[in-house]
Amino acid sequence: MNRTKEPQTWLQRLENLHPYETLLYLGMLGSGLIFVFLVAAFLFSGLNQLEGLNHRIPVAFLISTFMLILSGYTATKMRLHYQEENIPKLERALRNTFMLGVIFTILQFAGWKELQDMGINFRGLPSGSFLYLLSGIHIFHLLGAMIFAVILLLQLRKTQEDGIRKLILVTNPFEKMRIRLFTVYWHFMDAVWLILFFLFILSF
Repeated sequence: MNRTKEPQTWLQRLENLHPYETLLYLGMLGSGLIFVFLVAAFLFSGLNQLEGLNHRIPVAFLISTFMLILSGYTATKMRLHYQEENIPKLERALRNTFMLGVIFTILQFAGWKELQDMGINFRGLPSGSFLYLLSGIHIFHLLGAMIFAVILLLQLRKTQEDGIRKLILVTNPFEKMRIRLFTVYWHFMDAVWLILFFLFILSF
């Protein structure tokens, strides 16, 4: 007689997670709450304070948004290449994701420079201050993923030079989990920035 498995509760699913998964999801929850509180403060500070001042959203923010969306695509390709056991393409996708993250970060600083040229300073209007604060905290969170990307890139480079390491990489569930968690976190940061960018547009 076949017994159907009872669906697990959310608590049971949480208990079955790898410690790394638990830490990542708790970290994402904490980061999400930080952004929620800051966005709420941004909204209550007066979202339309910059309206009518002949300001525009920094061009660097527009370009950086496109770069981050593109990096989300390359991060997705990482998981596909891993499933295909194509380590060279996996490394290339990870390198592209990292480089796009670097370009995004540089463009954020360029966006701050544009804000200053418009007369929107960190210690000026509350809405202007939040533009710096929210984008700065987002960069800080993204840097964590970029540091991990560098570590993973170095490991993949060694893997291509050693057949045994390559076999372990494509068969070890732990390695698969690490790549999956990296892409999950990267897409999370993509989503956070898109929400922030939409609010930034509304403030001008």
